[in-house]
Amino acid sequence: MPSRKSVAPRRKRSTRSRRALRKSSPRKKTGGFRWPYLFVALALAAVGYVVYLDYTIRDQFEGKRWALPARVYARALEIYPGQRLLVEELIQELQLLGYRETPGQLTAGSYRRQGNRLRFTTRAFQFWDGPERSREVAAVFDDEVLVRLQDQHGGQLNLLRLEPPAIGGIYPGHREERVLVRLLEVPPLLQQALVAVEDRAFYEHPGINPRAIARALLANLRAGRTVQGGSTLTQQLVKNFFLTNERSLWRKANEAVMALLLEWHYAKTEILEAYINEIYLGQDKQRAIHGFGMAAHFYFDKPLAALDAAEIATLVALARGPSYYHPERHPQRLRQRRNRVIDILAQDHGLDPARAQQARNQPLGIVAGKPGAISEYPAFMDLVRRQLREQYRQIDLTSEGLQIFTTLDPAIQRRAEQSLSRRIAALDRQRGLDGGLQGAAVITGTSGGEVLALVGDRRVRYPGFNRALDASRPIGSLIKPAVYLTALDRPQQYTLATRIEDTPITLEADNGTRWSPRNYSGESHGRVPLFRALVNSYNQATVRLGMQLGFEPIAETLQRLGAPRSVPGYPSMLLGAVNFTPYEVAGMYQTLAAGGFRSPLRVIREVLAADGEPLRRYPLNVEQTLNVDSVQVLLSALQEVPRSGTARALPAMLPAGQTVAGKTGTTDDLRDSWFAGFTGSHLGVVWLGRDDNGTTGLTGASGAMRVWGDIFAELPGMPLEPQPNPGVEYHWIDSQSGLISRQGCPGAVYLAFIQGTAPQEKIDCAGGGVRDKMDSTLDWFKGLFQ
Repeated sequence: MPSRKSVAPRRKRSTRSRRALRKSSPRKKTGGFRWPYLFVALALAAVGYVVYLDYTIRDQFEGKRWALPARVYARALEIYPGQRLLVEELIQELQLLGYRETPGQLTAGSYRRQGNRLRFTTRAFQFWDGPERSREVAAVFDDEVLVRLQDQHGGQLNLLRLEPPAIGGIYPGHREERVLVRLLEVPPLLQQALVAVEDRAFYEHPGINPRAIARALLANLRAGRTVQGGSTLTQQLVKNFFLTNERSLWRKANEAVMALLLEWHYAKTEILEAYINEIYLGQDKQRAIHGFGMAAHFYFDKPLAALDAAEIATLVALARGPSYYHPERHPQRLRQRRNRVIDILAQDHGLDPARAQQARNQPLGIVAGKPGAISEYPAFMDLVRRQLREQYRQIDLTSEGLQIFTTLDPAIQRRAEQSLSRRIAALDRQRGLDGGLQGAAVITGTSGGEVLALVGDRRVRYPGFNRALDASRPIGSLIKPAVYLTALDRPQQYTLATRIEDTPITLEADNGTRWSPRNYSGESHGRVPLFRALVNSYNQATVRLGMQLGFEPIAETLQRLGAPRSVPGYPSMLLGAVNFTPYEVAGMYQTLAAGGFRSPLRVIREVLAADGEPLRRYPLNVEQTLNVDSVQVLLSALQEVPRSGTARALPAMLPAGQTVAGKTGTTDDLRDSWFAGFTGSHLGVVWLGRDDNGTTGLTGASGAMRVWGDIFAELPGMPLEPQPNPGVEYHWIDSQSGLISRQGCPGAVYLAFIQGTAPQEKIDCAGGGVRDKMDSTLDWFKGLFQ
């Protein structure tokens, strides 16, 4: 039996031995800084950030790349043979459109005058109803009339529509403006110039060019300052499109990474097209000029495709620094830079030597005095925005490139601005008002309620408080036509010849307050024909008449005229102690001028999308709200206001033969001066006053009427003629007695009456004849007591 191998028992190590072993044996550390984890975390963060940048690029670049402001246009001038038009007025319109006078060959947007003949070439334009092509036109004038329109082949034109002037835009907060162009529309010479001057390796590099960066760094170190940049076109696009102008290494790093990503996702042609539309090329007041398409219009008043070699080189020169090469502040510097661009193009065979030399010899040719798109008409543009917001969101107005066609007539607007500012300045000096007098004016077309001009401040370019729309002031005697129209709606009770009392009256309220209105002159006139009380604006007679009619019927008449809100009934409202703005007053008088047909005042005609697709048209909306017979009777009395009433100084300011209807308005303590009047074609409302509601010392006739007369003195239009109406008849009436008179008799006025309501009794020119029974009775009573 084999022996059993004995096994020695294992000895337990001492604690000391184990400690010594642990000290001598290497072991893995369980604490301290773990560098590999940090590198992994940083790498993941970097990848995540690049993914974020990649998402940002694709999200913005593939979506709507630019917010396009809405462009707003004035009315398009239409001219035709037989039209009353001065050659100087047509030239002024062409200059407003940016046309240039040239002695040589005519191109689109140029004109040449030869005595009474004006030759010009229009620009093509996309209207609501289709495109209008460019054409060369000859206009022949005789005195103040356009007698003939011919095209370049001698054919007769019956009507010519010019393109509408751009008067403003509705901008996002950054106020950028651009005209987008596709690469196919960009002249090849411009594409070649950009690559040759800004980034020669554009078609080879992946978004950044290390060699160019190194070359720029070396040049800058040698010069001791920044003299050369190493950014590619792609990097410049990234900086302008996605980043800010901050100077930091972080921004440059972002720029480089995003340039690589942009080139990875998109073709060179897409990047170049985006660059051409994005690049900043100048500043026009508050408006930033972005892209070569907009710059071509701003600097040369041409579409991009129409630029010549010198003009293309000028824009490429500006791309290096619009402020440094500013054409007005540094024209010589810009010209040198332009010629350097031309030299580069010549070296690269983009221009042959002769064409290059011709381009070098050209002046800069920057268009001067062309109005910018930040509006010159702030009050009118304020109204445009308010009406647009009823149908469009603000974001659509500032980003979708809408084309807004409005009713503004620049010639009438200019006349209204000049008349208001000049007359206010003169009244300020005469009255010692220390510049405190303010004013507003609204001019409309009587046929359709189109707002042709609107001024909201004596400083016509000031975009502040718009008094035409927001100065709600007591209208004084402008309310009186509503009172008398209410009476004339009761023809069996009241006519223009009905005699009413103009004598003192005192009214007492329930709380004991007494009100005793007086005439402006302080005199009473006894019993007068109704029309005389209106024409001479007698307060006492108006209050007596209003109290007989009642407040509610008069308030209803105001509503039917177009008052935007209800008017509470109280005695002082009969004399205009109700507040309306000039624009609201114009809306009410518009209904009178249209013969009792109300149409809301409108300022917008059409809206087109950015691509010219029609979106919305604003047709004329007309509603008969007043009795046309009563209105025609009232208008015959309002025509007498400038002839023999409170506005009798007005005809001397107007062309001979011009007939108007109107009403003066004055408020307590001469705080507000109003005049509302109209011809057969135009209506105007003018208000003068102080913002602090202080006294002006002006009546309606001595203040606002003077401004109105200045505006309408040179406003072409039709005289106010009564329309044929079988329900209305006209008679000569004696202004004192209200009896039938004859034409040519002293004091005889020609007034309208609803059929069958005219006076039956007559008076001869010497004042004899039959008198009314009331006068005879009064004389009989007087005889009893003499």
